Amino acid sequence: MPHYEFFCRDCKKFFDQILSLVDYEEGEVKCPHCDSTNIEQRWSAFSVITSKKSA
Repeated sequence: MPHYEFFCRDCKKFFDQILSLVDYEEGEVKCPHCDSTNIEQRWSAFSVITSKKSA
């Protein structure tokens, strides 16, 4: 599932959440610190974990 990073404009804190695409598009994200919905999504780096197979 995708990892999203947000910034709360009310309490000025960053937080992140792991949401499915459906939850992200349909749901209303709330700040876990102050319960505000006055948030903005931030761009964040992502990483991929893969298994390396020997040749």
